[in-house]
Amino acid sequence: MRLFLRPATALCVGFLALAACDPAEFDSDPDVRRDAKANRTCVNAVENQTGAAAQLNTTLPIVEINQYIIDVPALQERWMCRTEDDGTASQLYKMGQG
Repeated sequence: MRLFLRPATALCVGFLALAACDPAEFDSDPDVRRDAKANRTCVNAVENQTGAAAQLNTTLPIVEINQYIIDVPALQERWMCRTEDDGTASQLYKMGQG
């Protein structure tokens, strides 16, 4: 029984690690990879700024390229993130303040 548990545990850990990855970051299309990197860097930048968990807003449409809306549900805030062409976050704006 012990012989079976160790490989099964290792296999489960491997599957969990793969499930945590964004498949878009391994896509063959460079635009898809850049967009996935931009999403990740914007979410990380907002989390560093606010200290709370953030997520990409997928309900509000944005027509300009290199811009993303990031929600911070715990603080009930929305942030606008602008990125460079390579997907690196460059500017953050807290929405609703003017």
